[in-house]
Amino acid sequence: MMFFWDPTYILIFPAMLFALWAQSRVQSVFNTYSRVRARSGVSGAEVARHILDGSGLSSVRIEQIPGRLQDHYDPRAKVLRLSPEVYRGSSLAALGVAAHEAGHAIQHANGYVPLAIRTSLVPVATFGSNLAFPLFLIGFIFAGTGLEWLMTLGIWLFVGAVAFSIVTLPVEYDASRRALALLERGGYMTTDELRHASQVLSAAGMTYLAATAVAVTQLLRLLILRGSRRD
Repeated sequence: MMFFWDPTYILIFPAMLFALWAQSRVQSVFNTYSRVRARSGVSGAEVARHILDGSGLSSVRIEQIPGRLQDHYDPRAKVLRLSPEVYRGSSLAALGVAAHEAGHAIQHANGYVPLAIRTSLVPVATFGSNLAFPLFLIGFIFAGTGLEWLMTLGIWLFVGAVAFSIVTLPVEYDASRRALALLERGGYMTTDELRHASQVLSAAGMTYLAATAVAVTQLLRLLILRGSRRD
């Protein structure tokens, strides 16, 4: 049985299709509401700054970074990084994303446990994602020569990546919940605008759910392959 072409791929096809749909969905929704200007007229950077300052986080910097949909909060550097469309834009999509990232900063300041766990898993997930499959493949190919243990090591490394994906879900959904509440409380969006911003954040959340589905099914596939190789 070849590692790259085997029946176990049927396990991950649905998850991969889901991931492709989620990516297409978030792009479509973001494009739609990036063309709808919020009535408040403020920019994403301004909303994020107001939210942070109002939460006692004036020390958190806001930076503009290149790229599209690359927005994120760096808890180690305490920097909120926004793409140009979000940083300068005053669209419903821009304000929703900016408030979402500010929500991560508030999570960090409040000691939100899932965020702390995710941050601690970053090096583990990065290391595991890079080495898990090469190690598993070597152990798979050379099974019977004493290298079978590499399959197990690869699986355990990938478990770290899966754990990162799973713990990311509550972190992202909580940040979106906070964002919508902060946008409403601050008067940055009307009720009908909040519904549209919610669609943007929900679409983004689906990409994390899809990534988790892919990771879990990949892990299941590795476990099945290891079992079949041992047989």
